[in-house]
Amino acid sequence: MYSAKVMDHFTNPRNVGEIPDADGIGAEGNPTCGDVMQIFIKVKDDTIVDAKFKTFGCGAAIAVSSMITEMIKGKTIDEALAISKETVANELGGLPAQKMHCSNLGADALKKAIEDYRNKKK
Repeated sequence: MYSAKVMDHFTNPRNVGEIPDADGIGAEGNPTCGDVMQIFIKVKDDTIVDAKFKTFGCGAAIAVSSMITEMIKGKTIDEALAISKETVANELGGLPAQKMHCSNLGADALKKAIEDYRNKKK
């Protein structure tokens, strides 16, 4: 079963959409289950000031995307990089074992968005 927090972020996802002039974009997908996530970040003075997502996937994937965008707003790039799949799952009140790969996707998409931001900044 899903926690109340997972259900809330699935039925009322926060930060859905794109940031047209995003400073970093990260995408991650799992061909086995068909989930695909995109995370968009806007950065000012090394702090994430906005984040949005587009996800095609199950309820857990949508909840993870929503939670990650909430967790990273106001964090520095280094603080956001420290967010792991366990951090996201714990923040959501846990995920069923067979859905933990969803939190992997979210953490990986976030890391790719930060990598994209750093590459553009060079």
